[in-house]
Amino acid sequence: MAKKLPSPCIDVCKFRREGHCIGCSMTKAQKKMFKTLKKPEHREAFVTMLLHQQNDLGKYRHWTPAYLKKCAKKGVTPPVAA
Repeated sequence: MAKKLPSPCIDVCKFRREGHCIGCSMTKAQKKMFKTLKKPEHREAFVTMLLHQQNDLGKYRHWTPAYLKKCAKKGVTPPVAA
């Protein structure tokens, strides 16, 4: 069985940018939604969507290295764009 892609949350959890976390760009609803995703392809699609959201919102350059480190620690290959 393949290992699950970890949550995009990098444990900052401060919702100051119009309801988006300053660490990962997710809203509270998106954080809740990610927890319900069970299939690897759904989790990967979510992370890909989040990357596009971060690019649109800007100021999330610190997220990629933090998430790559989290994936490496879990022994999971992140989506190509991460």
